[in-house]
Amino acid sequence: MTAHTFTLPDAGTLNYRMYVPESISSGKKVPLVLFLHGAGERGDDNLKQLKHGVTNILNFVQSAGDAIVIAPQCPADKRWVEVDWNKPTHSMPAEPSLSLKLVLALLEDVLQKYPVDQNKLYVTGVSMGGYGTWDLIQRRPKLFAAAIPICGGGDSALAPMIKNVNVWIFHGGSDSVVPVIRSQDMYQALKACGGRVQYTEYPNVDHDSWTRTYANADVLKWMFKQTRHP
Repeated sequence: MTAHTFTLPDAGTLNYRMYVPESISSGKKVPLVLFLHGAGERGDDNLKQLKHGVTNILNFVQSAGDAIVIAPQCPADKRWVEVDWNKPTHSMPAEPSLSLKLVLALLEDVLQKYPVDQNKLYVTGVSMGGYGTWDLIQRRPKLFAAAIPICGGGDSALAPMIKNVNVWIFHGGSDSVVPVIRSQDMYQALKACGGRVQYTEYPNVDHDSWTRTYANADVLKWMFKQTRHP
C-alpha cells in the first residue's frame, strides 16, 4: 500500500495508505474497502494503522478479486468519534469529528478519481474504528453496501436510518475495554426495525475480537458479496 496525505481546509491533514489494483487501468469498476484502525494505532507515521486486519483484507483482495483498500491514520490526539468510550450509550454528535470529516472528504475524492463500483463500498474498523464504522454508516446510510464494526458502539436510536445497510457485528463476550453491551444494543435495535444485521459474539474473548474475524475468509467473502440497497 502506498503512503499518501490528504488535506482539507479548516480540517487539517490526514495520513493514509491506499492499495489500487493494476486492473484499474482497464477502467473496470472495482469495490472499495475503508478500514478504520483502533486507538493504539493513532499517530503520524502513516504505518501503524496497518497493524490489525489490513494484511488479511489485502491478501483476500489480491487472491479473490480486485478492490481498492484505504486505511487512514487518525492523529494521536484525535478520535474517529469524539465520544466517551466508557459510557454504555452515546448519542451521535451533530457533526463528525475532524478526523472523520477528513475521511469522508478523502472518500469523495477517491470516488471522483477512480472507477469505483459505488454499489460496493464497504467499511470496517476495530475498537475506536468500530465506533467510527457505526458513525460513518449513520451519517451516510445510502453510501455503504456493508459494514463490519468490531468491538465498537453506535447510536442505537438511529438504527432505523441504517436498516438497509448490511451489517455483521463482532465483539468479545469478555471485552474489558469496550463493553459488549455496545454491540448487543446495536444488534437488538437493528433487529427491532427489520435491519439487515447479524451478530457474532466470541465467548470468553477479551478486546481482541478482530484477529479471528479478519482471518476468517467467510467473513470477507460475505462482505464482498454485499450490494448497496436503495
